[in-house]
Amino acid sequence: MIRVGVLFLLLLVLPARADPVDLQLILAVDVSESVSSERFELQMHGYAAAFRDPAVLDAIGKGTRGRIAITMMQWTGPTLQVPVFDWMEVHDATSAAALASAIDAAPRHLNWGGTSISGAVLHALGWFDRSPMPGARRVIDISGDGANNSGRPIAEVRDEAVAAGVTINGLPILRVEPGLAEHYRDEVIGGNGAFMIAIEDYEDFAEAIQRKLVSEIAGIIPSRFAARH
Repeated sequence: MIRVGVLFLLLLVLPARADPVDLQLILAVDVSESVSSERFELQMHGYAAAFRDPAVLDAIGKGTRGRIAITMMQWTGPTLQVPVFDWMEVHDATSAAALASAIDAAPRHLNWGGTSISGAVLHALGWFDRSPMPGARRVIDISGDGANNSGRPIAEVRDEAVAAGVTINGLPILRVEPGLAEHYRDEVIGGNGAFMIAIEDYEDFAEAIQRKLVSEIAGIIPSRFAARH
């Protein structure tokens, strides 16, 4: 009887596992010192607008299960990462609108600490198993305007993520570091179907992230953008 009681209590404490999704997607947003308040707002409005776009919702609906799980984090230094909201399922216009509203309402949590893409990836890796919705694919979507300059070497961490079955895609913003695209291509992105979309400045973010999300959700590499396997 005691064992049955303990088992019952564990079932109450443990989170219920939801149905599987087509994709677990972590949106990792750079909020380091080079990202001004205006640039931060351009990023966040771009993400929110993307999830209100019919093309993104259409890509979700065409998946095998027709639903994905998404969470978002802000990151700077090796140990400076803050979740913006917990895992949310998106499967229709209502759930997509709820996600967009959560992004719109998110404050900035960090603005110092260097640029540790490796720290962001390492932190994100631990989030996948925390999702109550297991995914057929697991993707970390990194956007940022600087090269990895603190923490572990990013190529080393990327290889660990790839070995764990995770894909890392990138959206480098070249406003601060014109050579950032090569850094992302050679050292950041990796995994099955990995790709990146490089943009010149933050004003291009909204259009680029919409295209990027459609490709990530559909599992398609945009042919005119750099890719790495």
